[in-house]
Amino acid sequence: MNLVYLQFKTIVDFETNLSKLISLIKTTPKNSFIVAPELALNGYAYDKLNEAVDISNKAIEVLKTLSIDKTITLTLTTKQNNKYLNTLHIFHKGNIIHTQSKVKLFELGDEQKYYSKGDIEDIKIIDIEGIKVGAIICFEIRFIEFWEKLKGADIILIPSMWGEPRKENFETLTQSLAVMNQCFVCAANSANDDMASSSGIITPFGKEFRDDSVEILSQKIDFKEIKKMRRYLDIGLK
Repeated sequence: MNLVYLQFKTIVDFETNLSKLISLIKTTPKNSFIVAPELALNGYAYDKLNEAVDISNKAIEVLKTLSIDKTITLTLTTKQNNKYLNTLHIFHKGNIIHTQSKVKLFELGDEQKYYSKGDIEDIKIIDIEGIKVGAIICFEIRFIEFWEKLKGADIILIPSMWGEPRKENFETLTQSLAVMNQCFVCAANSANDDMASSSGIITPFGKEFRDDSVEILSQKIDFKEIKKMRRYLDIGLK
C-alpha cells in the first residue's frame, strides 16, 4: 500500500482550498492512506469560523465519495453545542470511521481563544482492515502521554500546521515517534510561507522521505518492516 502526504498552501478562499484538496486526492493511487495538513480548508481564519464549518460540511460529503478506495485523514473545523472544535476525521470506504478533536491547543497562536479542547479518550488506536492506526494533531506530538496512547500502532497519522521557526523540532519529533514506536509515521504539514513544510513519511527504522518542494509525496510501504524491526530490537511492542 501507499502512504501519501499532501503539502500545500491554504489561502483565504475556502472553496479554492477544497478544490485543491480534491484535485490532489484524485491523483493518488488506490488503497492509499492519505494525510492532508491541519485545517487545510480554512487555516486559522478565526474571523470566519461559521464559514469554516460550512466548508467542512461540504467537504465531508465529497470526501466520503473520494474515500471509496482510499483512506483520507485531515482536520476540519466543526461546531458542537455552540463550541468550535478542530476535529480530525478519518474517511474509509465512503464513511467516517473515526473522529477526535484536538486536545492540546496551540496557545502561541491563540487557538484556545476560539476552539474548545477535545476529549483525550478519543485518542486511541483503531483497526482499519487489520491495520492498527492512530493519529495525533500537530502540537500534540510534543506530549509523551499521547505517544503512550498510540503504543503498538502500525501507522501514526499527523496532520499539522507547524511553524517555520520550529521546523527542526517537527522533523526530530516525527522521526523519533516512528523510531520509538517502531512504526510508520505519515505527517502532513502546511506549505504556507510561515509554516515549516517538512512533511514526512518515516519508516520503523527511522528512514525519512521528505521533500519541501512538492505538494504530494507517495511512498510504497511494507508492513513486514514493522515485524522485522520489532523482532530485531525487541522493546516489548507487539
